[in-house]
Amino acid sequence: MIRIRGCCPHDCPDTCATITEVEDGQALRFYADPDHPVTRGWLCAKVRPYLERVYSPDRLLYPLRRTGPKGAGRWERISWDEAIATITTRWREIIATYGAAAILPYSYSGTLGLVQMGICNQRLWNRMGASGLERSICSAAAHAAVMATLGARHGPDYADLLHSRLILLWGHNPASTAPHVMPFLRQAQKQGAYVVVIDPRRTLTARSADEHIQLRPATDAALVLGLMQVIFNEGLHDEPWLEAHSLGWRALRERAMQYPPERTSALTGVPAATIVALARRYATTKPALLKTADGVQRHQNGGQTFRALCCLPAVVGQYGARGGGLAFSTGGYAAWDGEALGHRRDCPPTPRIVNMNRLGAALTGEVRDPPIMALYVYGANPVTSSPNAGLIVQGLLREDLFTVVHEQFLTDTARYADLVLPATTQLEHTDLHAAYGHRYLQYNHPAIAPRGEARSNWDVMRLLAAGMGYTEPWLHESAEEAIRGVLDATRAKNPFLAGITLERLQAEGTVRLNLEGADVPFASGVFPTPSGKVELYSAAMAARGLDPLPDYVEPPALRERAARPDDERLIVLSGASHHFVSSSMANQPDLRAKEGAPFIEINPADAAARGIASGDEVVVENERGWCRLRAVVTDDVPPGVAVAPKGHWGSLSPDGRNINWTTPDDLADLAGQSTFHTNLARVRRVSRVREA
Repeated sequence: MIRIRGCCPHDCPDTCATITEVEDGQALRFYADPDHPVTRGWLCAKVRPYLERVYSPDRLLYPLRRTGPKGAGRWERISWDEAIATITTRWREIIATYGAAAILPYSYSGTLGLVQMGICNQRLWNRMGASGLERSICSAAAHAAVMATLGARHGPDYADLLHSRLILLWGHNPASTAPHVMPFLRQAQKQGAYVVVIDPRRTLTARSADEHIQLRPATDAALVLGLMQVIFNEGLHDEPWLEAHSLGWRALRERAMQYPPERTSALTGVPAATIVALARRYATTKPALLKTADGVQRHQNGGQTFRALCCLPAVVGQYGARGGGLAFSTGGYAAWDGEALGHRRDCPPTPRIVNMNRLGAALTGEVRDPPIMALYVYGANPVTSSPNAGLIVQGLLREDLFTVVHEQFLTDTARYADLVLPATTQLEHTDLHAAYGHRYLQYNHPAIAPRGEARSNWDVMRLLAAGMGYTEPWLHESAEEAIRGVLDATRAKNPFLAGITLERLQAEGTVRLNLEGADVPFASGVFPTPSGKVELYSAAMAARGLDPLPDYVEPPALRERAARPDDERLIVLSGASHHFVSSSMANQPDLRAKEGAPFIEINPADAAARGIASGDEVVVENERGWCRLRAVVTDDVPPGVAVAPKGHWGSLSPDGRNINWTTPDDLADLAGQSTFHTNLARVRRVSRVREA
């Protein structure tokens, strides 16, 4: 029996360290590394049964070619040589006729590895001169807001919660999306920390908080500014800190004065007394930590919302204190050297950028001159996970579109492909992972040989590069060589990687970043912005024609609904499922059984008005599409709001659809961000649950 150190690759800030026990080439046990300071010997419900995924009878093990109409599910097995020849021949024909811009790669967070995601997202496509993809579905607005305000995505370790006296979990449900936070949160509570959850839904995390503040969706920026108004108005702000370490605090004060408690209450639905009490508690409790995540910015005012959240700790001088400040992402510590990652200087310019949230529109005519003629999908399942899914399916059904999907399973997206290629799991390839929830690098050793003829993302990229006749050495490196090159180039510029080599990572598995002198984010009072300060007023945003101060702008769709008293549509949020990571794991039978049939939560008042009871089958519909779900009547959601957790595969549902057949593909106010949560839909009963 041998023990192989690895790492969870999925889109979760915990980035757990794992151990696989292997005998005679077979993985027999898969479990958490007990010595990892975050993982601490346990895995989440999603990843714990990972061997069921690796050895699933449904794994794709051989290349497949479509033999019937698109989406009909008729395939024949072909060889890898034939698959690569088919792809590269077709690509060369498309390039000769339309140019390389007619080829679009589409990928996201099926894996978060340096090699299997980061390098694969750039090198081949840069060399080809293919269309670029704006990968903005998850956290683009938040990242842009953090960079404009603080200058870097630096954050504390989970253990720093133990120093907090007040913890605001804003639009964040770590019990389902970052579960290794929870033991630290529980311990902090036992030590006397007061925990407030601010979320339209009473989530699993909110159930155990000291206080749950239930606000209207997309009004978070108004609530932040309302808190600031009380703090400034009562002289509770930290003026010496603001004078020394911020830019534009007086202008921000003027903006905040537009949000007195009564107006803020009318906008958010939060009682004025609650707003005043929270503002006073936050301003007078130190250290206080504002911990947030990505869901809060997935609406049309998402960028300004996150700008406001970044500014709030500065108003009361919480930055630089252990247990205080902002906990959003630690992803900026190990920001990889861009040139080593993608070799862009050696390549033709990227001809255009296509926003991934607009995939359906792009495939059906929004993108022209040239149109998209080839789509290559890996590490993503857009038919399940992307907005306006019906329009994506319409585009994928184009007979003139050549689609290749590289996947572990026959996903909803793979069903519309011309060729499907079998992909490795994390146990079958090499990679390096930098977390966005903690501050450790983790090396993933392959534990077993690839099953069947499965190949990693990078191995397939190398085959495609060879098939296209590209001879640049950086397109043909092994995974280890690629890691070494990026790591060495980054270490030469980034002090957080000092002393971290490929050999050390391979030997130790988990290595803490070098945070000497910078263990507490921004403790020096210096921020990596152009001014060296927290930029509450952002000149960079002003230069782009954007409001330099955070503000609340009601999303147009919600403003339209509010202006029509007879509008029966509900605001439908599609938050995280507890047992899936977006659509990953959502095909595993045991996890599907634990998650239950796809459902929508609806407030009792809204349910009564529509004649809906718990268990009823309902249709959720709007101008984009519809799907059928099971109703759960609960006061966990406020009146006017419904919640339908994301991730369920349409192909495993009776109607062949999921909630993303209704979600909008409009873009937010910053960075091309998705707007899943600005979704208005009607909910009506189809059939009554059979009485017992």
